[in-house]
Amino acid sequence: MDISVADPTRASVTSPPPRRLTAALAGVLAAAAALATGELAAGVARVFVSPVEAVAESIIDLAPGPVERFAVETFGSDNKLVLVAGTLVIAALLGAVLGMAARRRPLVGVAGLAVLGVLGVGATLFRGGEVLAAVPSVMAALGGAIALLALLRAAPGPAAASQEGASGGGGLGRAGAGSRRSFLILAGSVAAATAAGAAGGRALATRFTAASSRAVVTVPSAAQSLSPIPDGVSFGIDGVAPFVTPFDQFYRVDTALTIPQVPVEGWTLSVGGMVVDRLDLSYDDLLDRELVDADITLSCVSNTVGGDLVGHARWTGVRLADLLDEAGVDPAADQVVGRSVDRYTCGFPVEAAYDRDTLVAVGMNGEPLPIERGFPARLVTPGLYGYVSATKWLSAIELTTFDAFDQYWVPRGWDEQAPVKTMARIDVPRSLESIPPGETDIAGVAWAQTRGIEQVEVRIDDGDWVSAELAEASGADAWRQWRLRWDATPGPHRISVRATDGTGELQTEERAEPFPNGASGWMTLRITVDDA
Repeated sequence: MDISVADPTRASVTSPPPRRLTAALAGVLAAAAALATGELAAGVARVFVSPVEAVAESIIDLAPGPVERFAVETFGSDNKLVLVAGTLVIAALLGAVLGMAARRRPLVGVAGLAVLGVLGVGATLFRGGEVLAAVPSVMAALGGAIALLALLRAAPGPAAASQEGASGGGGLGRAGAGSRRSFLILAGSVAAATAAGAAGGRALATRFTAASSRAVVTVPSAAQSLSPIPDGVSFGIDGVAPFVTPFDQFYRVDTALTIPQVPVEGWTLSVGGMVVDRLDLSYDDLLDRELVDADITLSCVSNTVGGDLVGHARWTGVRLADLLDEAGVDPAADQVVGRSVDRYTCGFPVEAAYDRDTLVAVGMNGEPLPIERGFPARLVTPGLYGYVSATKWLSAIELTTFDAFDQYWVPRGWDEQAPVKTMARIDVPRSLESIPPGETDIAGVAWAQTRGIEQVEVRIDDGDWVSAELAEASGADAWRQWRLRWDATPGPHRISVRATDGTGELQTEERAEPFPNGASGWMTLRITVDDA
C-alpha cells in the first residue's frame, strides 16, 4: 500500500532535505551557538580560554610579517577589533557551508564542527595553555553540533513546507521533516540563547579582571607627588597634541588580542638569564625600591610620517640599571629581553639600561599603570621604538645575547635594533583643510628621544625654511611643541616641516616606510586659504 508524504507517521521516511538557504541559516546559527557556548564556558574558570581568542591570537602569531604590517598600518590600534570581526565573519561563512553540507547528511555538519573544536583545542595548546584550558573549545563543538542537528530537524523541506497544514508540522526524525513555524521558533530561540550565552560569558569573565587589584594599589608618597611640569611646555593651541597624552588617547599597538588581566597578588618579576644572582620580585618588592619619575615619549615603529602612534607620559618606576646591578650582569651578555605574560618578547642592548632612564614602570601620569598600558609593570625605554623596548604586562627580564635569542618581531623581518628617528609633525592646520585668510598658527610636535629637539623649521610652498618657535623642553626624552605664526594668503598652499635634533643633525628628507626600522621623511600637507 502507498504511503502519502502527508502522513505524519511516515514524514521521517519521506521528507526531503531542507532548502539550501534554510540549511545555510541553520549552519550560521549553529556556528554562533558554538562560539557563544565557548564564551560562556570560558567565563566559568580563570584557566579556561575562549576558542575565539585562542584562534585569533594564534593567527597573530602565525601571520606572515607583511600581513601583520598591513594590519597595523591600515587599522592602527583597531587592528585587533578587525581581526575579531574577521574571525566571526569567517566562522559564520564556515557555518553556512557546514549547514548546506549537512542537508542530506547531518553527521557531515557534526564532523565539521568537531574539526573546528579540534582547531580551538590546538590553538589553545599552541598558545601555551594547559589541556584544561581547552575545555571551552570542546564545549563549543558540542553546543554547535546539538544546535545544528536540532535546527536541521526542525527545518521544512520543500514538500514538507507545502503540506505543512496537512501534515500538522511533521516530525523531527531527520533533516527537513519539520515545519516553517517550528524552524522559526527554534531559530529565534537559538539566536536568543546565543546572545545570552555570549553576554553571560563576557559578564562572567569580568570576575577575572585586574581592576580590583589595581584599585587597591597605593603608590608610595615619594612617587605620588610628581615634580611639576615645566612652565611653557605647551602653547595651548587647539588641535595640537597636549604635552601629556591622556590615558584614553595614548596609542596601543601590541600582540595581545584581549588585554591580559594580571592582579598584583601572586605576580612576580624575575630577573635572570646571564646574571650572578637571579632576582624574584613581588609588586611590593618593586615599590620598596627607589622610585623615580621621568618624562618619556613613546613611539611605535609602525607610525607613518605624520601619524599618531606616538604619545607622551610621566612614568614612575624603578631604574632597570638598579635591578641589573643587584642581579649582577654577566659581561658577555649584550641583550636585555623583556617577557610578557602573553608570551610577547622584546630585546634591546644592555647599554640602553645604563645610558638613559630605562624604567621598570609601575605608574603613568601619577597613577598606577592602566591595565591596558601594562599593569602591574612594564618596560619603558627612551629612544628605542616600542617593539624592541616596551614590554607590557612584564613577567621576566632575561639577560642574553643577540646571537642566542631573537625577540618576537625579528623573525618577522623587523630590524634587531631600532633607535627612534627624528620626526616633526604638523597638527594644525589639518591636511586638506580650508582656513580663513590672515594670521594663523602652523603648529605641532617634534621628537628625537635621548637627543632632544634643537630646531624646527617650516616651509610654505617653495619658499625659504623659517625657524618655528619652540615650547620649553622637558628633557631630551620628551617631545616638544612648536609653532609658526603665518599671514595666510588666499589660494592653495603646501606646508612642510623638518626638525634638527640636539646633536645638530637634521631630520632626513629621504622617505621610508615604517618597515623594517621606522618611517622617515619630512611631513608635507596641502591646505586651502579661502578668499577674503
